[in-house]
Amino acid sequence: MTDVESLVLEHLRAICTTQGEHGDHLNRIELRLSAIEQTLGGRYSLSGSDRELLNAVIRRVERIERRLDLADQST
Repeated sequence: MTDVESLVLEHLRAICTTQGEHGDHLNRIELRLSAIEQTLGGRYSLSGSDRELLNAVIRRVERIERRLDLADQST
């Protein structure tokens, strides 16, 4: 094997090693991104149920105010 062939093989091995490291790094990034997506999905879900709960409480307070004749008459 000539020096040129040896040098080419050495570079190819280095490229393969680097490519493998990049693949591992990409897999870790994909796992982290998936975890972030799941967390955000959960947050949006909780946000929706919190909004529903708040609207229910507002309706109850408005009903109580009307029954006690405390509601603002301009609305």
